[in-house]
Amino acid sequence: MTLSRRHFLATAAVATLGFPALVRARNLNSQLQIAAVGADAKGFDDIKEIGSHPKAKYVAFCDIDANRFAHAEAKYPGLPRFADFREMYAKLGDSFDAVSVSTPDHMHALATITAMRLKKHTYCQKPLTHTVWEARQLRLEAARTGVRTQMGNQIHSAAEYRTGVKLIQSGRIGKILAVHTWHPNMGNGFTKRTTVPASAPVPAGVNWDLWLGVAPARDYAPAVYHPFTWRDWVDFGSGTMGDFGCHLLDPVFTALKLGEALSVKADSVGANEQTWCAKQTIEWVFPGTEYTVGKTISVTWYDGGRLPDATLALLPPGKKLAGSGSIFIGELGVMMLPHVGMPQLFPEEKFGKNLNPGELARRARDKNPTTDKVAVSLADRVEGSSHYHAWVDAALNGHETTDNFAYAGPLTEAVQLGNVASRFSGVKLEWDAANMKFPTKPEAEALLTKTYRKGWEFKPSGA
Repeated sequence: MTLSRRHFLATAAVATLGFPALVRARNLNSQLQIAAVGADAKGFDDIKEIGSHPKAKYVAFCDIDANRFAHAEAKYPGLPRFADFREMYAKLGDSFDAVSVSTPDHMHALATITAMRLKKHTYCQKPLTHTVWEARQLRLEAARTGVRTQMGNQIHSAAEYRTGVKLIQSGRIGKILAVHTWHPNMGNGFTKRTTVPASAPVPAGVNWDLWLGVAPARDYAPAVYHPFTWRDWVDFGSGTMGDFGCHLLDPVFTALKLGEALSVKADSVGANEQTWCAKQTIEWVFPGTEYTVGKTISVTWYDGGRLPDATLALLPPGKKLAGSGSIFIGELGVMMLPHVGMPQLFPEEKFGKNLNPGELARRARDKNPTTDKVAVSLADRVEGSSHYHAWVDAALNGHETTDNFAYAGPLTEAVQLGNVASRFSGVKLEWDAANMKFPTKPEAEALLTKTYRKGWEFKPSGA
């Protein structure tokens, strides 16, 4: 797992270079032939959104549950169905160009890296991977193969987050002193469990062995794993941090151009071997950038009902923190960026009135500029675009996306470093990113990766 610093820096740098478009299944004027791993729920949502591109064409679907093809079949009738993505890749061979991966977290990396090694463009749901080590491997593999990649944190391309990034980078509130980000969910909030439940018969049509995939063997139990509540479980999901970290921290990373963390420290409650902790506060320290004050910048995460000190936001009387989001503390003021909502600038006596998202959208539609003193005006607004179509365009035309694995890899590493820190509450973990080491807490390094079930292992990138 250890990489030399020279090898890491050289290989990561390649990810920023352009590659020519890969030879596709048919010809350069054909549609992009796409296979889907995960056919229902978020998987079907991704299928619909990607498939709405006029040059996207789905050619096969894969799901471990035979009961979950109905929506995909109704929209794209008659396509081949598979239970095992490995079989699907082998059977399709050269007849497909790209893959969308929408599975539980624990299967993201293997389904994605296998596709990349077949020179298939890949769209993978957030969090990109289940572990820090996996995120590093996908980043390096994307650089090695030159395929076009995109992580499925679709709000990256939305008007709200893009507008917030513009306001920070234009210096509206000055350089940034600190960032605080929060979400109300509990890490084991779906099941409230901390122990393995009693087993039950596997439902007809569900291939439980394929669902487990890389994870350690365990018996099926109803309503706690498949199809959704796997998020609570350490073996399968990544808790609230994995569910929302790659969304909420995305505009923070983009706006401030953050890189690898220097350290991470958590204050967590309820950590156990089976499910994620109930609530946590996590602080990362990153090297400073052109958009921050000083040599370092701290980013602090809160979940499970914890919140930052609301007085930091300089809110007017009667105004509360958004249900979830971030506050950027700047030299000249504060920006609150709700999840998902237009940014708001405070104090209002300095920046002016904060229009609600509906009013700002209405004025944009009506092309009705206001003469009021408005904190975020129509001139500040950045239009959103389809995150899904951006990936298809990149695959067809050979350019990079802004949320490719060169970007999404480090973001996911930071998210999963937070989950590692939550298992060592109160301990500051110094992070040697190049060598993937915790110099002052080497025993924590075991949580950077995981043990893969026999038959489901994969080699590091370039091995």
